[in-house]
Parts: sequence; C-alpha cells; structure tokens
Amino acid sequence: MKHISIRFKSYCFTLLLLMAALSNSCKKDVKSETVVYNNDFESGDVKSITNGTINSFSGTHVLGRYNSESFSLTVPNLPKHNLVEVSFDLYIHDSWDGNSLNTGIYGPDLWSLLLDGNSYIHTTFSNSNCGTGPGVFCPPQSYPDNYLNSYHNPKAGAYNTNLPGACSLAGSPNGTTEYKITKTISHTNATLLLQCVGALVNLTSDPKCEKSWSIDNLNIKVIAL
Repeated sequence: MKHISIRFKSYCFTLLLLMAALSNSCKKDVKSETVVYNNDFESGDVKSITNGTINSFSGTHVLGRYNSESFSLTVPNLPKHNLVEVSFDLYIHDSWDGNSLNTGIYGPDLWSLLLDGNSYIHTTFSNSNCGTGPGVFCPPQSYPDNYLNSYHNPKAGAYNTNLPGACSLAGSPNGTTEYKITKTISHTNATLLLQCVGALVNLTSDPKCEKSWSIDNLNIKVIAL
C-alpha cells in the first residue's frame, strides 16, 4: 500500500507539472495584442467608413440607424499578426420579424457581418414582445446561429432587452434589444475590410421607424502569436 501511495503522489505531482507547463505555453502563444481601431462614435468620427452616419440613441451616439443598407470600414497598415478580433454592440430597433413564416411579407429580417468579403454572421433577429398564453405565436430568430435552419426564441442571446425603441410606431412598441458581438478570425492581411449589411422586409413608408439597426463601441484588435 505504501508503494501505491508513493506512486499516486508521484503521478499527481507529474500531472500538476504538466498542467502548469500547458498553462505557461498557452500564455506564451500570444505574443502581442494591438488595438487598431476603436470608436464609440461620440465625436462623430466616420472617416474610413463608407456610408457612415451618426445618430443619437438612448443618451449616446451610434453608427446608424440603418434599414436595408450597409456600411463598410477599411482599416489599413495593420502590424504583422495572425488573428483579428472584432467586437461591438449591435442594437436591433423596433419591429424585426426574424424567421417569419410569411416570407416576403413580414420577413425574414436578415443581418450580416462580413470580413474581407467572407460572411461570419448571416442571421435573423426577432424583436417581438410575445405573451406565453395558448395559441400565442412568437416569430423565431436564427441568432445566435446562422439563417436558415435555426429557430430560437425572440431576443435569444441578448445582452439588454429593456432599451427604448428608436421610433416605436403605433402598434409595434417593441423597444430595442442590444447584442454583444465578438468574432475572432485567422487573418494576416495588411488591410481589413469590415462590412455590416441589413436586408429587411418593410411594410410602411417609413422603414427606419418600422425597424432599423445601429452599431456602437466598435473595437478591432490584431493578435500576433
């Protein structure tokens, strides 16, 4: 029994050393992290952004609001790196209909994120305030997965569901839902092109007051390994 105890202690000690070595190895994997773009849009700065527009929302300034529109941001002269991390707040305003079964009438309401022309998010959002009684149907959304074969409850994965609507037309007082978006991708190019694209189905003559989206706190950093 004594020999077994010694062997067991030796095994545990070896295991701890291995775990420590792996931990140190992971820490050494990241050589440097450099923020190459950061914008909270409070100054109104939209240089380097195509179709950039600033509006006020809930006591802050945001990039947008957009409906079936897009913007693109070009970040040149990146230092040598292996990864890019993009993070921002996405606001989904008012009456989004997600994966609506009435295709082409109420939806689908699509939103996409592209980096260097490659799609990393292509999804729908449903901003419905639904009840839970018998016979109540809540239009599902694809997020946090991609469209088409994903069906989640409205506002799934949201960070904040209690913000006011941007317009809130009579009959659609759905408010605004905030999502925290972060994407990390393999990337070595000296320039990054970021695009956000909305493709929404509208019923009114004032689309941006029916449904819209905006961006805040956009941060991009490159990571060298």
